[in-house]
Amino acid sequence: MEKAKISAAQLFVLIVLFELSSSLLIFPGQSAEQDAWIAILFGTVGGLALFMMHHFFYQVNPDASPYETLMNIFGKPVGWSMTFIYIVYYCYIAARVLRDFGEMLLTSAYPNTPIIFANGLLIAVCIFTVRKGIEVLARSGELLFGIMFWLAVTGLILIVSSGLIKPKELLPILGNGPGPMFHAVFTQTLYFPFGEIIAFTLILPYLKEKKLAKKAGLLGIAISGLILAFNVALNISVLGVDLNMRSRFPLLSTIQTIQVAEFLDRLDVFFMLVLVIGGFFKMSIFMYAVTEGVTVLFKLKNPSKVVHVIGIIILILSVSIASNISEHVKEGIEFVPLYVHLPMQVILPAFICIVTYVKMKKNKKKAM
Repeated sequence: MEKAKISAAQLFVLIVLFELSSSLLIFPGQSAEQDAWIAILFGTVGGLALFMMHHFFYQVNPDASPYETLMNIFGKPVGWSMTFIYIVYYCYIAARVLRDFGEMLLTSAYPNTPIIFANGLLIAVCIFTVRKGIEVLARSGELLFGIMFWLAVTGLILIVSSGLIKPKELLPILGNGPGPMFHAVFTQTLYFPFGEIIAFTLILPYLKEKKLAKKAGLLGIAISGLILAFNVALNISVLGVDLNMRSRFPLLSTIQTIQVAEFLDRLDVFFMLVLVIGGFFKMSIFMYAVTEGVTVLFKLKNPSKVVHVIGIIILILSVSIASNISEHVKEGIEFVPLYVHLPMQVILPAFICIVTYVKMKKNKKKAM
């Protein structure tokens, strides 16, 4: 671990930026249709529960990397294997996020640009920041969070001013019954974006105020969930369910509908900045998780040297995981949640926590 410390406020900001990033870009819980915003709220509750599970594991040794704690609890061979599996997982998810934002840039602004160039520029910024360490990333979050906030407030004011909101598009609430909504929760919104909070197990050990970890984490997830649910409800009320499901990037489609006084329009380019900022933080945190894992596994004294290699691997993976955006989206909806996220975000962490709890109980009995 590097010698760095971040505040509880910085942790909160990073969590909000991380959770909102790519989830603002697409349509989470789309199988619930007009009830997607409700599915997000239930997914938020699940995310809070998952964070509490991760927080329990963090408390075992608050000053150590979770990778090191894994090896102490399970022994080196098993702990090493688990660490390697999580490195691969974080690397894969970072590549998917990079592909999401690369496709957005190509679709919205640079249609004739090869995907590798757009992704290359994005990953280069992440490499530079991760090399500087977690403190620089946290301070950048504090600065850019304010910019994102004011742009978001401006966008909301313009949408309301344009008279675009049609609340009847959200009706009927639970018109198809609760089944589709809960299906969306357990196949989509629980894992994306809230289950991805597992990456913050690598950030928590750097917190100055250890006692504030739970409060900052729960508050960050809760506020992110409310903002995301509001965003999805807003998109549905402006575009309708059908257009939301057909649009690759619903938020940008919503922004494109803004027209004030017949001259203020085509503002989606400005709001792409908000999305790119969020994507930058999400990719950087996943890359940081990979870097720390490689450092622990191979006992590297200078982790910054390996960041470039990790960045190149993520870049290559991002352009090779799918041949086009349709295949990429289909894989993200049908395959990734149940076959990648579920075991890595829920099943394996639950198993780790159960084993940890049992061993702690045994150690207490021996000490008595």
